[in-house]
Amino acid sequence: MNVASTRSSVALKTFSKKPFSFSELLCSVRTILRGRTVDASSLPSICIGDLELDLLRRRVHRAGTHIDLTPKEFGLLELLMRRQGEVLPRSLIASQVWDMPFGSDTNVIDVAVRRLRLKIDEGQETKMIFTVRGMGYMLEAPEQ
Repeated sequence: MNVASTRSSVALKTFSKKPFSFSELLCSVRTILRGRTVDASSLPSICIGDLELDLLRRRVHRAGTHIDLTPKEFGLLELLMRRQGEVLPRSLIASQVWDMPFGSDTNVIDVAVRRLRLKIDEGQETKMIFTVRGMGYMLEAPEQ
């Protein structure tokens, strides 16, 4: 059995055991194609377009460039990526990332999203983090 077939069988076994998202499968395929070994420690990552979130190493890359995030920014990006394409209200973000009830008189969420957007989208041709006025925020995959 050659190395490529071993890698692909590991990936297939991993994804056949549980529900999985297409972005996780795509990320594993990219890893296989790069020639790295796919093992259990390298699978927990989320890839959407050219944005990659490594959950184990707590690292973020966009278009191959490392992006430094605070723990709250990382948590916010993880939530947005896991719920890709969904509009997330401020109350949900506050409860999931800050573990606090949302107060309409605070702009903590707005400021955090603005800072995250600057780090993720600034200088990129394709923007991924969007505001849905009066509703919340969403991360949208770029058109292929």
